[in-house]
Amino acid sequence: MSDLATTKMSSKGQVVIPENIRKRLKLKTGAQFVVVGDNDVVILKAISPPSMKEFDQLLADARKQAKKAGLKKSDITAAIAKVRNRK
Repeated sequence: MSDLATTKMSSKGQVVIPENIRKRLKLKTGAQFVVVGDNDVVILKAISPPSMKEFDQLLADARKQAKKAGLKKSDITAAIAKVRNRK
């Protein structure tokens, strides 16, 4: 169930997320958001780093895709070296 509340933007572009919504979503100070704007709609999507389990799954998926694409460790090492030399 979603809560409905109103808020307003300050002269600095800051928007307060109402307390009842912050509590329900368990948002803490420093929470980060992706902001999407389209016409008169603004969407805030809370983002957080993946858990270790999620990260391990992402890594496994990336390795699987790299293997499928025929990439080797040496290809990755070469790509990293190339980018780091671009200063």
